[in-house]
Amino acid sequence: MSDFDYDLFVIGGGSGGVRAARVAAAQGAKVALAEDDRMGGTCVIRGCVPKKLMVFASSYREGFSDARAYGWDVKDGDFHWNVFRDHLHTELDRLEQVYRNLLDGSGVEIFDSRAVLKDAHTVQLADGVTKSAKHILVATGGHPVKPDMPNAHLGIVSDDIFHLPELPQSMLIVGGGYIACEFACIMAGLGVKVTQFYRGAQILRGFDDEARGLIAEMMREQGIDLHTGTNIVEMKPADAQHPENAVPTASDAAMGADVQQMKALQTDVSGAGEGPIWVKSTNGREGVFDYVLFATGRSPNTQDMGLEEIGIQIGRRGEILVDEYSQSAVPSVYAIGDVTNRVNLTPVAIREGMAFVETVFKGNPTPIDHDLIPSAIFTQPEYGTVGLTEEAAREQEEIEVYCTSFRPMQTAFAGKPGRVLMKLVVSKVNRKILGCHIVAPNAGEMIQLAGIAVKMGATKEDFDRTVAVHPTMSEEIVTMRDPMRTA
Repeated sequence: MSDFDYDLFVIGGGSGGVRAARVAAAQGAKVALAEDDRMGGTCVIRGCVPKKLMVFASSYREGFSDARAYGWDVKDGDFHWNVFRDHLHTELDRLEQVYRNLLDGSGVEIFDSRAVLKDAHTVQLADGVTKSAKHILVATGGHPVKPDMPNAHLGIVSDDIFHLPELPQSMLIVGGGYIACEFACIMAGLGVKVTQFYRGAQILRGFDDEARGLIAEMMREQGIDLHTGTNIVEMKPADAQHPENAVPTASDAAMGADVQQMKALQTDVSGAGEGPIWVKSTNGREGVFDYVLFATGRSPNTQDMGLEEIGIQIGRRGEILVDEYSQSAVPSVYAIGDVTNRVNLTPVAIREGMAFVETVFKGNPTPIDHDLIPSAIFTQPEYGTVGLTEEAAREQEEIEVYCTSFRPMQTAFAGKPGRVLMKLVVSKVNRKILGCHIVAPNAGEMIQLAGIAVKMGATKEDFDRTVAVHPTMSEEIVTMRDPMRTA
């Protein structure tokens, strides 16, 4: 008989924790899981899933215009935020129940409670009850953070955007990462006047320069008032009774009477937190916005969990430090997902959970493979990427760059100016594809398949030997014969 209540106690009911709990239970382990919020975690409840549904919702606006160009007699419709929001939360409720059913069906005992560590084999629930386990897996994820500045509490974060009481007239988004850019495109697509500040020289730092330059251009084409090299220096509640106190931005003046009318309408907005917010930026502009969304970073959920007290090492950003097997400095405690701040993607957390079970419960030590992970950014157009950027590859070895940019058939026919980008970064030495970058509608779907080839070590000649599927955007990936440049 075991000396412990459980073979495994998982703290965190997100995608990684739930997968690890289920698979361990399938191996015959006695498993419990504690979650102090909603089952499904960030991805299902307040991240990937609701965000992607918002992407779908926002894309119909352009669809009406495109349809008319193709001969359909359709009118621009009105978007009803409350209808979408209520349907969204019904769907999230359904998905949460699916996760609970999966755990129940696997024999995992669920505790709807916060759990902290008391020692290497003991967790304590919020009601004071303690449970012992041979192994403890921390999968508590992360949370969005606001900058340390006066009145930052007036702003919202990505978790809040799915609960807005009504669709705002205007929104300032602060940040230049994928979350900021995705929500800028979403809100603009829903008809919100979006301004975006990013303190860096170009959005999407760390991604391929050519790709992020095109995305920035397309965002501005959509009407997003994007300012790089810009940040907030002051923010405070605006005087909603005196809209004349709102000083129009330079871009507002260029937009003319429509923007001024929009500003006046802000006085009628109800239920918008503490009301419209006045903002002054580093470029000297001032403006009033219904909401300020901070998308300026996320931090691991490690606060007040008793981790350091039992000897677990915590990194500079609050992450649990683990080895390649996800094991912490305390041998019985492992950690996966965003709480380790390695590669903060849902499928990676799931893979880490699977590798943990292989290592601990199947006797098959399995290190985590974080190399050549495909990913997508759901801006409009989307950005799919796998492997190295041109800039990183150039620093590593001699390369050839194959690249093309063109107007896709579907939107070109509708008279739209949008362009797509297809790019391959190739090693001169062994001809392997070091990086693949696609900026195009449905790039996320394309990069998943390209990622298989790149992960397998495909060469440029392997791509060349592949017959194109015509007429598609993706055929360009296998028809680029001559390098655009070498480095």
